[in-house]
Amino acid sequence: MKSFFKYWLPVLVWLALVFIGSTDLMSAERTSRIIAPLVRWFEPDVSAETIAQIQFILRKAAHVSEYAILAMLLWRGLSHGTHWQVKRPILFFVVWFACALFAASDEFHQSFVPSRTASANDVMIDICGALTGLAICLMFAARLPSSKTRGTCAPNLKSKIRNQK
Repeated sequence: MKSFFKYWLPVLVWLALVFIGSTDLMSAERTSRIIAPLVRWFEPDVSAETIAQIQFILRKAAHVSEYAILAMLLWRGLSHGTHWQVKRPILFFVVWFACALFAASDEFHQSFVPSRTASANDVMIDICGALTGLAICLMFAARLPSSKTRGTCAPNLKSKIRNQK
C-alpha cells in the first residue's frame, strides 16, 4: 500500500489536474484574465497583439510542462512502483505511448467543452512534452551505476533477496 501512495497516487493526482485543466476553468478566455493584467503590470504600454502572443506561448509551454511531468511520474511509477523489470527502451516506449494516448483522450474531452477546442497540434505538443520528460528520466537513469540496474529500470529483486540471506 505504501508503494501505491508513493509512486501511483502522484500519477493519479497529476492526471486529475490535467483533466481539470481541460475544462472551462483553464480556457483561453479565463487564463487571459490573469495573463493580460500581469503583462500590463510589467509593461503598461503593451499591445493587445503582444499579449495574445504571450498568452499563446504560455499556454503551449503549459502543454509541454504538464506532459513532461506526467511522463516523469509514469516513468517513476513503472520503474520503482512495480516489480516489472524491462529494458529502458521498452519502458520509454510504454510511457511515451501512455502519454500520447492520454493526450489524445484529453483533446477529445476538450471537444465536448464549449469554451475549448480540440487540436491535433496540441496532441503533438503534448507528445513533445512527454519526450522532454523522458529525456530527463534517461539522463538521471544513465547516472545510476549499471551494476545496480543490470540493464533494467527496476533493481533486480532476486539479487536483493540473495543479499538479505
